[in-house]
Amino acid sequence: MDETVAEYIRRTVLKIPKDEIKMMLQKWGFLSEAQLQTLNFHQIKDNISQEVVQLCEENSADIKQAAVLDIIYNHIYQNKRMWSVYQMKKSGEELEYFDITDFKKAFKRRLRSALKNVTITFKEYEDNAIWIRVAWGTPHKKPNQYKPSYVVYHSQTPYVFISSSVLKSTLPLLCQALIVASNYHDIREMELRSHSLNSLKDIVFKRYSQNFQTCTPKPLQGGNVEPENADRRIVDENRSEKERIHRLNQEVFGSGPLPKLEFAQYRLETMFKSDPKLDVLDKKEPFRCLVKFSSPHLLESLKSLAPAGMADAPLSPLLTCIPHKARNYFKIREKKGLYPESFVSP
Repeated sequence: MDETVAEYIRRTVLKIPKDEIKMMLQKWGFLSEAQLQTLNFHQIKDNISQEVVQLCEENSADIKQAAVLDIIYNHIYQNKRMWSVYQMKKSGEELEYFDITDFKKAFKRRLRSALKNVTITFKEYEDNAIWIRVAWGTPHKKPNQYKPSYVVYHSQTPYVFISSSVLKSTLPLLCQALIVASNYHDIREMELRSHSLNSLKDIVFKRYSQNFQTCTPKPLQGGNVEPENADRRIVDENRSEKERIHRLNQEVFGSGPLPKLEFAQYRLETMFKSDPKLDVLDKKEPFRCLVKFSSPHLLESLKSLAPAGMADAPLSPLLTCIPHKARNYFKIREKKGLYPESFVSP
């Protein structure tokens, strides 16, 4: 077994939490059950990794088997990576029969026609997801297995989820291979990114639904105890306001779990407004500004603002439209041909 393969397997095992190493090796399926029985999973991880490498050497493991183990690890710990969504387009509306074997052959052929030194590995999962791992080399260097790209493609859908390599020059090659292999003619980034791959799928596959309130909401239970001498008009007004906020929140965000996004970014390119007499600016140039909202769970945080009294209800559509427009990157520009004070988010 090649030393670089042995080292890559060792490092992959070291990344796995100790109590999950056995489970992940079983999912891998490269080592027999009898070989797994010989492993002592109670010793330190470094020793476990060395024993795994010895067993892999007995089985003559190559980089293909090592890459499959890496895919299994990243499938389980997919939230450790940043994922971007891409949408492909056909020239017509016709639906074609999808053949996974043809897809793999076309993908490899296209990519290797552009770059010989690549390692391409596929793994299929039960939800029609095809995971693709591509390690990139150069015309004179072997593929760097530590900086691969990962692609998740659901067959017969136009959506692709990509976690790119740090080598930005590889992205056009990857996209070109995808559209050729899947019989599309174009691909574009959707300006939608997150660490939560499943949340991105919920958004683009419309598994996130906005549950509009269809009946009069019940009075909110609990809350602060009313003082004995409280003014009834103020109490009623407070209750009415809370119910209004609750109703608006339900209409905008629904009552179910929200997709998990960690940020939303707004790039402003609007004109600076000032009195012409003051002559503040000699040149009419856009006012550029970047605003970024960050949170471990941004949509849930936005949903909690109005009930907490930190924002008026309803929130701005620029914030509430994120899952429905399927994007968390926005550019806000001047509306051409209209009043100068108008601007929109495309």
